[in-house]
This record gives sequence, structure tokens and C-alpha cells, in this order.
Amino acid sequence: MTTALITGASSGIGTVYARRLAARSHDLVLVARATDRLNKLAEELRTAHDVTIEVITADLTDTAQLNLVAERLRADPPIDILVNNAGAGLSGGFANANPVALENLLRLNSLAPTLLTAAVLGGMLKRGHGSIVNIASALAILPEYADGIYAATKSYVLTMSQSLNAEVGQQGIYVQAVLPAATRTEIYERSGGDISKVPDVMEVDDLVDAALIGFDRKELVTLPPVPEEADWNAFEQARMVLARGFMNAKPAERYRS
Repeated sequence: MTTALITGASSGIGTVYARRLAARSHDLVLVARATDRLNKLAEELRTAHDVTIEVITADLTDTAQLNLVAERLRADPPIDILVNNAGAGLSGGFANANPVALENLLRLNSLAPTLLTAAVLGGMLKRGHGSIVNIASALAILPEYADGIYAATKSYVLTMSQSLNAEVGQQGIYVQAVLPAATRTEIYERSGGDISKVPDVMEVDDLVDAALIGFDRKELVTLPPVPEEADWNAFEQARMVLARGFMNAKPAERYRS
């Protein structure tokens, strides 16, 4: 029996991950701010699947509460799967952004998954196995499509996943970055948006089911709405071609005049 810890488990993507992983007979640790929702979900899953469910109420933008979750990740029973799902959006661009809101978004979308990953990684490496799932966004590679820093926070999550895979992927640790496009969750309403104005919205159940197929296939990057895997492979190949240019010790000719 393995145990998965899911952040942002009280709604949307996190809730569906909880249901799907419980159905796979994983014990769960559910983390979110909404205690009532977490308890209701925990009771549902205990009844339906006879699994052990822990509930941790935590606001991951608060350092003390984030540390409580990090402590659980270092404790027993060990966490075999970490799903870094908790995240938020922020409407508007840089010009009129509230500095506190910017900091909170960075804390939730970027700092929290970083510190939680660091907390769980040591134990996984000692045991020689473990999985870390990071929910990023298609905007990680399409920053022009979003105002403000949301895309940047998700680009960080993608880059962190790729870097972590390069570091520990050969030591029994599986890392997956999931890049949803528009998905029917509460993030739009919470950030002041209107999902009814967004075209081609994927249902959250479809998104998670696709992400879990990518998980089972051990994909590093899973892009549920992208029809052709070859398109992502071509993108990665182009990136490696560009990288060859970084090996030059002199500036390119076009920068010498």
C-alpha cells in the first residue's frame, strides 16, 4: 500500500486526483484550506475504497502552515507520491498589481511546490523510489497568452520538473509535469475571471484521467489537449538545437558590429 499527498485537494483537479488515486488503493493525505470540504471528501473515499485518509488544513502561502505539510512529508508512513496541485490565478497585469497579491501567488504557485518537493525528496531517495507530480499549465510555454505573472509561475514549475528529473530521474524518482490548458475549475472564479467566456474548456475528470495515463507511461511532460506527441518532441528538439549555440565562447557574428 502506498500513500499519496495531494495539495489543493478540496476542489477541482485535486479532488479528482484524490478520487482516482483512492480507487487505485492508495492511502491519501489531503491538504487544502477548506476543512469542511476535505472532511467530506475523506469520508466519501474511506467509505468507497477502504483506504486511510489523513486531512491537513493548511494555507500554503503561510510559512508556518507550509512547514506543517513539509514535516508530514518527512514523517512516517512515508509519502510515495506527491501531487503539487495547489495553485491560484491573479487577474490583471503588472502595472496595477497589488504587491501582496503578487507575493502570495509566487508563494503558492512556485515556492510551495519547491519546498514540499525538497521535503519529500530525501526520503524517496533513501528508499530508491517515489513520484512527484507537478501541475503546471500550457501557459508555461505560452506566456504571451496571459497577463501578469501566472504564466511565469507555471513556467517555473515546468522548469523545476525538468531540472529535478535530470538530477534524480536515474535514482528511482519519477517526475511528471502536467500542462493543462483551459480546464473547468474554480480558479477562474477565484481570480475574478469568467469561465463562460473561455473557449474549448476541458472537463476536470478528462484532464486528470489523461494525466494519469501519462503518469502510467512515465512521461516527463504530459500535455492532455495536444493531439500529436510529435509536436512536443519537435519543440524539445528545437530547444536542443538552440542550446548548441550556448557553447560558443565568442558572441555570434551579428553581435560584433
